[in-house]
This record gives sequence, structure tokens and C-alpha cells, in this order.
Amino acid sequence: MTGISTDLWVLASLAAAGFQTLRFMLQKVLSTAVLSPTGATFARFFYSAPVIAVLVAFYVAGTGQALPATGLLFWGWALTGALAQVTATIFVVTLFKSRNFAVGVTLMKTEVILSVIIGLVLLGEGVSLAAFGAIALGLVGVLLLSTPPQIAGGPRMGMFNRGIALGLGSGVLFAVSAVCYRGASLELQTSDPLLRAGLTLAAVTGAQMTGMALWLWLRDAPQIAAVWRARRVAGWIGVTSMAGSFCWFLAFTLQTAAYVKAVGQVELVLSLLASRLFFGERSTWRELAGMAVICGSVISLVLVI
Repeated sequence: MTGISTDLWVLASLAAAGFQTLRFMLQKVLSTAVLSPTGATFARFFYSAPVIAVLVAFYVAGTGQALPATGLLFWGWALTGALAQVTATIFVVTLFKSRNFAVGVTLMKTEVILSVIIGLVLLGEGVSLAAFGAIALGLVGVLLLSTPPQIAGGPRMGMFNRGIALGLGSGVLFAVSAVCYRGASLELQTSDPLLRAGLTLAAVTGAQMTGMALWLWLRDAPQIAAVWRARRVAGWIGVTSMAGSFCWFLAFTLQTAAYVKAVGQVELVLSLLASRLFFGERSTWRELAGMAVICGSVISLVLVI
């Protein structure tokens, strides 16, 4: 890997974290005021997938490249990742209604730790014994975050609740999607990382938009119209989603999912700022301690892998 590509994946990961924070802020506003969690998730793909497809087409035409073949393995990785990401996003948007913004994002970011394990299982990208120690430290942070403020200090059974299930569930699924997207991009026979990332993203978002449109049409058709009525805000969800997703995919084509997601932990800091400055929310000392432990776990993980 060249120095240029190394710098590129780090910059892409940092940019992706910033765009993702903006997108979750917009989805929080829509999910609590206008759209259901499923509708807010559909808005992300409805307003981004067509634009991504057009941009990839223009890029291919402008560079004179031929589209690389997309075989069964590519589509297997891509569609598995797409389904996992849609489900995880619905979990997160639902989580925003029961826990505050910063805590919701922190629970979701267990994906960084989980992506190491899933990457080992699916792609054979192993970690050292020291890395497993960092993973264990992260689990301590998750336990600190697992009891909602209103029952903190109560019975131990309180730690097993809907909020922790949604947060950890989204973490697992986001980790699966990250590893699958890397697997899909590696199946494309091209040396151009921009084309590899763009084509993978176009395939994934196109499938997500189509699948969610069909699901809503069958189960909750009014949400489709609601997404269109909310286009002034939902359109920005599409823009930030497109920018963030492309940056994630570009980073995945250049580096393993665990490294990319570890750098993306800067999103924790951004979510805390957003929580305080835009939503007027405050975290308890227990929640801040949990965030600090998880951040420590991630930093340790970066140092040992």
C-alpha cells in the first residue's frame, strides 16, 4: 500500500464520520417529528441511490473505463451487507426515541469492536491477543451504558432492556455490513479505487432503495408519500448519506473494516457536540464513563493491530 493510499483511507474515514453524524442528526429530527423509523431510513436511499448511479455512469464515461464484471460473489457480499445495513439503521433510528443522541451513537459504535471478530470469521483478517484485550475493555464500556438513567442503581435485571438490545443489534449488523462491503469491493477487478467504491455503492444503494420501497408499499404505503412531503429535510439526508457512504466505501477498498471503523470513532466526539449544541441533551456521569471506556478500547485496538 502506498503512502498516498494510506493517507486517502484515513481522510476518507474521517470525512465519512462527519457526514454520518450530520445524517443521523437529520434522521433523528424526522423520526421524532415526521417519519417512522422505517420511513426515515428509506429517505436515506430514496434521495441518494439515483444520484449515485448517475455519478458512477458519468465517471465511467469520463474516464473511458469499462465496468468491471460483477459476479455471484460480488452480489452475495453486496446484498448481505445491504440487508444488514438497512436493519441496523432502523434499529438506530428507533433507539433515538428511547435514549439520547450521543448514547445511541455510542452503543451503535460497538460495531468497531465487533467488526474485528466478524472480519476474522468472514475474511480471515485476524487480530492479535492484545487486540482481544482491547475488545474486552470495550465490553466494559457497553455494560456501563446498558442501564437507562431512570433505573440506574436499580435491580441488575435493568441492564437487559430494549435500548441495549437495539444498540448492540445495530452494532453487530453495521459490523457485518462493513465487512461485507469490503468483501464485495475486493471482488471487482479494477485498480481504480474510486470506480471500485462507486460501483459497489451504486449496487448496494440501488438494492436498498428497491427493497425498502417494496416493503413500504406492502406494509406502510403512507410513509412513501410522507418521505416525499418531507423532501426539504429528507433530501439533505440523501446528500449526506451519499457523501458519507462513498467515503466509507472508498476507505473499505483501501483498508480492512476494523481499521476504517476505528478511525471513524471521531464520530463519538461529533455526536457529543451535536447532542449538546443542537438537541440540548445531557449525558450522565455513568454514560460519559461508558463512552470514555469505549473510546479507550478503540484507541487501544488501533495501537495493537
